[in-house]
Amino acid sequence: MLEVAHYTKRYGRTLACRDISFTVPDGSVTVLLGPNGAGKSTLMKGIIGFLRFEGQIRINGLPNTDPKSRRAIGYIPEIPSFYPNLTVSEHVEFVARAYRLKNYRERAGELLEQYDLADHRKKLGSELSKGMAQKLNICLGLFTEPTVLLLDEPFIGLDPHAIKELKRTIEELRAKGASLLVSTHIIDSVDMLWDRAIVMQKGVVREDTSREELDRRGESLEGLFFAATEGRTAAL
Repeated sequence: MLEVAHYTKRYGRTLACRDISFTVPDGSVTVLLGPNGAGKSTLMKGIIGFLRFEGQIRINGLPNTDPKSRRAIGYIPEIPSFYPNLTVSEHVEFVARAYRLKNYRERAGELLEQYDLADHRKKLGSELSKGMAQKLNICLGLFTEPTVLLLDEPFIGLDPHAIKELKRTIEELRAKGASLLVSTHIIDSVDMLWDRAIVMQKGVVREDTSREELDRRGESLEGLFFAATEGRTAAL
C-alpha cells in the first residue's frame, strides 16, 4: 500500500506541489493525470525518495525512507538513464547486486524475453534505441518484484507489442496485490487499466475519483481530465 499525506514540495519560493493526499490500496491501479508542469514527476520523485518534502509518505505502513520500504518499491522513470559502457546484461547484474538478489538469472531472462531484449543482451547502454532503452527501463523497474510500483509516462517510445506487454504486466501485478501508481498525460494509454484517477494541475489535485464513481456520473476519463483542467463540460 502507498499512502501520501499532505505532500508539499517547494523549490525556493516556487510551490511545485501543495498539500497532496491519497492512498493506493493493495491490488489497485491509480492513474495520475495532468498537463505538463502539473507536478506529477515532482510527486513521483518525492515518493521514491529522490526529493525532500513536507508531509508523510508510507510504503506498506513504513516511512518511504525506511530500508524495507526502499526494497519494496519499484520505479520506472520517464527518461531512462543508463551507463553508456555497460551492456544490457550488465545493467541487470548491477541491479541484482545492489539489491543483493540471489538466483535472479531466470527472472532476468524471462523479462528480457518478454520485452524483446533477449537478443540484445550485449548491446551497450550507448547503443540502445529510444524504444529499447525504455524497455530496459521497464525490465529493471520490474526486476526486483516490487509490491509498490511507480510508472512515470511508461508508454512513451514503446512499440505496440511492448505496450501490450506492459499493460498485461500491470494487470498481473494488480491481480497479485501490488499497488501501482501510473503517471501520464496520454489518457488513451491507461483508459482501461485504472481503479482510481487523480487529476493534477499547477501542483494541486483538481479531481480524485474512482472508476465506479465516474461510471455512475456517466463521464469518461478524458472528460474528467478536461473538466478538471480546462473547465469544459465532461465528455461522455
